[in-house]
Amino acid sequence: MKMKVATLCVAAAALAATASAQERDSRKGIPRQDHVFVIVMENHGYQQIINNPNEPFLNRLITKGKVSLGKNYFAIGHPSLTNYLEIVGGSNFGVRSDNPPNWGSTTCTPNIQSGILNADAVSPPPAGVQIETDAVCPIAGIGTDGATPAVDTWNEIVPGVFNYLADIDGVKSVPAARTVGETIADQLVRVGKSWKSYQESLSLGSIFGVNYSNGTATNLTDFSTLAPLTSANVVQAYAVKHNPFAYFKNVQDGTWEDNSLKNTVGFDGPRGLYADLAKGDVPNFAFVVPNQCNDQHGRGNGDAFCAFDPGLPPGDVTAGAQAGLNPGLIQQGDTTIERLVRAIHASRVWREDRSAIVIVWDENDYSGVLNAPNGLFPLQNQNNVVLTVETNAPNFRAVASNNYYDSFSLLKSLEAAFGLPCLNHACDPGVSVMSDLFGRDSR
Repeated sequence: MKMKVATLCVAAAALAATASAQERDSRKGIPRQDHVFVIVMENHGYQQIINNPNEPFLNRLITKGKVSLGKNYFAIGHPSLTNYLEIVGGSNFGVRSDNPPNWGSTTCTPNIQSGILNADAVSPPPAGVQIETDAVCPIAGIGTDGATPAVDTWNEIVPGVFNYLADIDGVKSVPAARTVGETIADQLVRVGKSWKSYQESLSLGSIFGVNYSNGTATNLTDFSTLAPLTSANVVQAYAVKHNPFAYFKNVQDGTWEDNSLKNTVGFDGPRGLYADLAKGDVPNFAFVVPNQCNDQHGRGNGDAFCAFDPGLPPGDVTAGAQAGLNPGLIQQGDTTIERLVRAIHASRVWREDRSAIVIVWDENDYSGVLNAPNGLFPLQNQNNVVLTVETNAPNFRAVASNNYYDSFSLLKSLEAAFGLPCLNHACDPGVSVMSDLFGRDSR
């Protein structure tokens, strides 16, 4: 019996060693980085951005070979928050909504533990799927996330405009899986590295409880002293749904001082992005999110350069191509990208340290078709979005890659750049690092 147990232990150890070796091998090809800047843009598909005349700076970077381009890169699902969680945590954590956090709650149960999906339900969910539609319980613990179907028929659709919405390409799906309630932020802090979430138009003071802000007023502002102004007058420039770290219990609680809400800062001010770049004092991982006027999301009460895409009939939605877009909104986003990239290039961290810039769109703009059975979505209606990579390695060679990548590939690549293990769905079979986009670094 002892011999059998010993044999089993040796076999288990061998399997673990093999898995560990496979994981190390799967991450080869991503050069180590001191700093990675991830700039997240909003709600436009690949065909709406590439060769768009109102996106001259980014397209010039691509055509002049300054950045690598993932031509076959896909967001996983919808809506925004889900995608942001998947980029930084490799999971939707049971959240398929844009709902704000249930700030500081000690009585609710995280979705990965309850098995209940937090959703933006439009129609009744499939049989056996339990949902809730209120604020998101702070994410923590270990459990199971929500499955991502190939085609959404109930949660993010617009009946009568598009009855089906492609997650990924309309064919691939992601089954629910064991999930740890952590992000790359936890991984970084655990090994002594640093991170910040740079959020444009963040309000001053504590961000606890802040769901939106125009940089001055927030959802917490007392408008009784500001009459006739009301909360409806506030352009929701900063949105917590674009700050995924704020949804995690340990970040809200400030369990570790260097892994708390204090890690979320604005673009301006003494601790903001531009000040950090000017000082050359930036974290290892910089998650950079322009406000909703500058990230191409748009707002209904913004100016002409912030207005939503007007779209096309029926329903005033776009069809996944460049027709029906707001040219001012696209140009506003492109100018923002230029400002950010030039500021990073001017910093000493770009001159002296190993650094990379990733620019990525979170999802397409909900370009659906009225009746698209599984597998028949044209490319412009799939969740194919733009991703570019640039490093400051002296031998960096930009490529245009046709390899399939997705949000989990991005997380796995970021983890590899910092020497971290994979997390959640970034560990799934077939999830590859983007070694061709990052290139080699012989330094």
